[in-house]
Amino acid sequence: MKLQISWLLLTWLGAAKGATNQSAAHWHDYSYKHLNQTEPLNQQQQPDLAQLSELQQFEHEPHLTRSSVIFGLTKVANKSNLSINSKLTFQISVLDASGTKPSGFVYGQNYWLGSQEACQGVQRPVGITLSKNFERVMHHGLITQQAPFDMDYKVIYLRHNSPWQVEIKLMSEQIIHIGLCLPSACSSGEVKQLAREYVARGMFVENDIYDIRPELLYLKDLQLRDAFYQRTSFRLLVSALLATGALMLCAGQLLSAKQPTEQPAGLAPAESELWRVLHSLLQWQRLRSFVSCYDVPSNWSKIFAMRAHSSNEIPVMNGLRSVCAIWIMIFHVVWFMYFTVHNKTVLISYAEQAFFQYVSSAPLLVDVFFTISGFLQTYNFLRNVAQLEAVRRQSWPQNLRLFGKQLFHRYLRLGPLYLIVMASVDLAYAYIGDTSVYHINERFDEMCSRHWWRNLLFIQNLFDHRDMCANWSWSLACEMQFFILAHLLLFLYAKHPKLTKCLVACSLASTIAWSYGIGLTIKFQLSFDAAFATGTEIYTSPFVRILPYILGAITAWSLLERRLQLQLSELRERLCWHFALLVFFACIYSTIWRDLSSLLAISLFVLGRLFFSLSVCWMIAGSALGRGVWWSRLLEAKGFQHLSRLSYAIYLLNPLIIALFYGLTSSSTHADPFMLCVVTCGFAVIVYLAAIVYSLAFELPYSNLSSLLLRRKTKNA
Repeated sequence: MKLQISWLLLTWLGAAKGATNQSAAHWHDYSYKHLNQTEPLNQQQQPDLAQLSELQQFEHEPHLTRSSVIFGLTKVANKSNLSINSKLTFQISVLDASGTKPSGFVYGQNYWLGSQEACQGVQRPVGITLSKNFERVMHHGLITQQAPFDMDYKVIYLRHNSPWQVEIKLMSEQIIHIGLCLPSACSSGEVKQLAREYVARGMFVENDIYDIRPELLYLKDLQLRDAFYQRTSFRLLVSALLATGALMLCAGQLLSAKQPTEQPAGLAPAESELWRVLHSLLQWQRLRSFVSCYDVPSNWSKIFAMRAHSSNEIPVMNGLRSVCAIWIMIFHVVWFMYFTVHNKTVLISYAEQAFFQYVSSAPLLVDVFFTISGFLQTYNFLRNVAQLEAVRRQSWPQNLRLFGKQLFHRYLRLGPLYLIVMASVDLAYAYIGDTSVYHINERFDEMCSRHWWRNLLFIQNLFDHRDMCANWSWSLACEMQFFILAHLLLFLYAKHPKLTKCLVACSLASTIAWSYGIGLTIKFQLSFDAAFATGTEIYTSPFVRILPYILGAITAWSLLERRLQLQLSELRERLCWHFALLVFFACIYSTIWRDLSSLLAISLFVLGRLFFSLSVCWMIAGSALGRGVWWSRLLEAKGFQHLSRLSYAIYLLNPLIIALFYGLTSSSTHADPFMLCVVTCGFAVIVYLAAIVYSLAFELPYSNLSSLLLRRKTKNA
């Protein structure tokens, strides 16, 4: 490492001088000849030490030492008693490939990455053919020469303390990323030591202008560590893929056995012993039933099936689920873009503009799913008259067993896909943590390794949102907790309806009072930094987020128990529908007023969510009663049946896919609304295709299994 660092120093000192005196002109002639040849210099062609030492005293050296980090590191190395044992040709491309400070620091440009591709081109000629018919003002050696030894691209991360950058307080925006093109022989420990000395001496000019006062955090060599393949999540995913693939093959074998062929029933054309054994095993009826749950053609047809709506369905829910799932995905595209964008302040300013409120307020749409879930759970329970009567007749131990079975089936439907996505998150973040040029603030690979049990128990939202594995899954934990609580209340309602009504009313009042109390205690404000800082208390807390679930349950109870009917004229009914839509969007755009006191801010938050959920309740109730207007008919279109079936997979997968793709980019992104539209469309297609694959493999088979067990239970009863 000492040899290569010293070599870089000597060659850069000569390359940077320019034609200002005789020695500089001599060096320019030498370097031009060298760059335009393809063979390495021999010993006679290399400048001697006397010439090099003469070239060390030039006018650009102080500037390069302070403006180029890689050049400054070589100066530190040269002053550390390093001996010069070799004289090799230089590559100015190395200096060009390493990062220097770009413009835009005040608004968040902390990505001084240089060019990873240019560093790779130093040792591997660029694959480009240029015609010799044109004269070019360039050194032809730029695309033909190779470095005399291997080069690697590394990134060092410095925490700055400059008062001359807008500090938004959203995670780690104060970390400077600096790309370095270094010889492979330079160990990470040696480079870190040189970097530590470099920043300690305050050698670069930005420290004078911007008062950066950097602190070295760590260095990344962008190499995937061997520990990646030893992770539990890697083994789990490989095992799940192999097992699922085998079961799908078996399901295909069952399908072929039902079709008449010239081959003996159930045998593959090769008639291998393996298929004979498999065929004999599949004669066991229970195994056949289980394997048939993985039938790909059948599951594919379920995903894409379009059928007429029955009288027991509420078709507007399909549209609400689908639109909100895509809407939240758009928000995640912007949210995860924040960690790679170099004009963060501009991105936040877009989010506070009136036109972009539909994106920045998208987290409110989670309440749509809570409202639908609360409605459906109560609606399905109360209209199942046989089950309701059984609950009334049975003792508490019997009802407890029934409750356990229903909880098991819900876990069976939600758990497998959730577990696979959680393992994928752990593996993906371990990968980008090693190979991405970005500092990954949310290290879900570390969180999942330590706190996986919280996710399996659906209690991760009861802990700090910064310590969650796949923190976007907080709403899934809320839904499971609300399901358990609501089911207990529904069982209680079957036996003691008046007591249950009082408890529900108290719960509704309590969640509003709790939200006000928490908001005033933490001095809640409608700003992105305050919202992130109070995420555990306000955003992911089940005590705050249960409001729409209760309202959805009350709406279902009113429809079934109170036989709610809308006795309105056609004109008034249309006006109510349009008013509900107006309230829906007014609540989304209400956060345009951000500079409010804590009392007004928490009032806007609580009341906005209250009226927002009531507007959704009106849409659901109206659709259940067969009413509607032109825009509600659009939400009831058959096409939304398909997207609604994929909404669970879309919800789980879209943050993972978006973060993974952003993490794999090699240069920072720019916040631009037009390009963001194109990027969002691309992510929508990728997430959609991934949702189909994951649903076919890890969601529908277990939904089929749950239905199979329920049918078997009914038949036995």
